[in-house]
Amino acid sequence: MTQGAGQGPEVERTATLRDFRVPAYVHETGPYAHTHPGDTLPPMDEGYTPTQRDLPVVNRGDTLQVPVEPVLAAPAPEPSTGPGPLYVVGDVHGYHDELMAALQEQGLIDASGQWCAGTARLWFLGDFTDRGPDGIGVIDLVMRLSAEAAAAGGYCKALMGNHELLLLGAKRFGDTPVNSGAGTATFQAAWLLNGGQKTDMDRLQDHHLQWMARLDAIEEVDGYLLVHSDTTAYLDYGDSIEAVNDTVRETLTRNDADECWDLFRKFTKRFSFRDEGGADAVRSLLDTYGGTRIVHGHSPIPYLLGEVGSEDGEEDNGPVVEGPHVYAEGLAIAMDGGVTMAGKLLVQQLPLDI
Repeated sequence: MTQGAGQGPEVERTATLRDFRVPAYVHETGPYAHTHPGDTLPPMDEGYTPTQRDLPVVNRGDTLQVPVEPVLAAPAPEPSTGPGPLYVVGDVHGYHDELMAALQEQGLIDASGQWCAGTARLWFLGDFTDRGPDGIGVIDLVMRLSAEAAAAGGYCKALMGNHELLLLGAKRFGDTPVNSGAGTATFQAAWLLNGGQKTDMDRLQDHHLQWMARLDAIEEVDGYLLVHSDTTAYLDYGDSIEAVNDTVRETLTRNDADECWDLFRKFTKRFSFRDEGGADAVRSLLDTYGGTRIVHGHSPIPYLLGEVGSEDGEEDNGPVVEGPHVYAEGLAIAMDGGVTMAGKLLVQQLPLDI
């Protein structure tokens, strides 16, 4: 596993029972002085790698609404007889107001938050909850826009991210021990360590759970292979898009804690496309599932670039992300702008002008 410049291990961590001796946020000095509730710490030892952990929030309060300047909506797409323009949205992580502003800026919703894009097609790449203040509000918005877009002749659809699996597991299995490969672990502990918000759990209803459990894991649209995670782990679940999606849904239907944990663990893997051999990893997915380029969320662009935080102790205004990151010989498009770390919530029309 490679590391960003000046950064600690970039691995996403699951929780064991020993993780609750000292909460992450009580470290007021030292290397973890700027962590927040819900952040995770590096593994206790090099052998502790049952899965990867979410990358920590950088310099952003997880439970605070961030003021968002009003934006002028772009003109709505002209009506057409064929499919409308295609848009993709990166990780939202509970930042409802930022999502509303970004969708309005692209002309997909109006000032009242209603779908106004006609036959446009909108895909969310997963991770709607955790870290930010209003994950359930984000899910409610996406569900409502799905109905409004369909009525207008377009669509709004969503993929399953690892945090949907994490929230489902925390709700279904709670503190039931699972076989993590490195001691006792639970979904509840992992959810709390990786940004779980009590307000989301309190507001979680059956229709939210059913919606999340039915999400597809992978799709191909207009030559773009859409996934949440930048990993080849999808290959473990089938040799076609239909097979992967069926296998994931069947796994969740069986409601076996260990099976669901293994699914979550594999969906947390990241950086498969970033380093030497990354383009070949992308090609392995494209050759199997179709498409000419892959579009993913999950790994924040500042971490892909190794440009996170300030090294000199001066005030850090957060990473600067202007748009998607194209890499792996032009075959991969990263869409997680790092909204949880004062980055940008990306909504992008495809194809890209590059």
